[in-house]
Amino acid sequence: MDVFDGTAYRRLLGDPQAPTLLTAHQVAPDAIAVQLDGPAAGDIDPAVIARRSLGAEADLSAFYAGAASVPWLNAIATAARGVKPPRYPSLWETACNAIVYQQVSIHAAGAILRRVIERHSTPVETGGVRLFPFPAPRTLLDADPAELRALGLSVNKVNALKAVGAAIESGDLDETALESLSTRALSEALVAHKGIGPWTAAIIALRGFGRLDVFPMNDSGATAGLRKLSGDPAIEAEPIIDALRPQQGMLYYHLLLGRLNATGEISI
Repeated sequence: MDVFDGTAYRRLLGDPQAPTLLTAHQVAPDAIAVQLDGPAAGDIDPAVIARRSLGAEADLSAFYAGAASVPWLNAIATAARGVKPPRYPSLWETACNAIVYQQVSIHAAGAILRRVIERHSTPVETGGVRLFPFPAPRTLLDADPAELRALGLSVNKVNALKAVGAAIESGDLDETALESLSTRALSEALVAHKGIGPWTAAIIALRGFGRLDVFPMNDSGATAGLRKLSGDPAIEAEPIIDALRPQQGMLYYHLLLGRLNATGEISI
């Protein structure tokens, strides 16, 4: 789905049957060059997609100010300074990721989602890189539930994906209409749909709508990350979240960065 070769970031957007290739380069400390190629490239504003998918223009001064009062978090934030909050390019892709990642490790969920994408998407070769467009809602609606189960999805997740896909296809879940809502109203609108509980709604608000004023509570991975990175097995999330308001969602990204750095999967 997403490929970074150390110089360029690439991924496919839009219609899986005729996708648009996004290529982004960091050309200066304060500048990103974005190129779009494909039959529908003219329909996408590169500045809009850079702001959305790469979080290029997010002002994180409130987060850094709050993190400064939490020594262990400040160390991570300082080492990773410049990291922006990325958003998935569509509500559908956001919802799929949120549902698949429910109650499993990031590595297990990533492997499952990868199998689903590879089974239900046709890859595109570009510049020696093999990329998969994200399957459309109709593709998974038409997929055999037994086959999706064989790829690693639980019955509940298969049902949730199909319910959300149907709601998006029918217009009951409309991204443009949801975008205009306050964060509280957005969360309430999301949990009204089958397959979306409070945790999933928080992830969708954060990763799909860029609402940094939410933090997914009762997240086992986040709790484990807090304990490990802080060195305090009895740590409570609420005081830290309060210190980071109104950008407490950035804690979610930095816990992930800290965990990956601790395991040697990345270096910050």
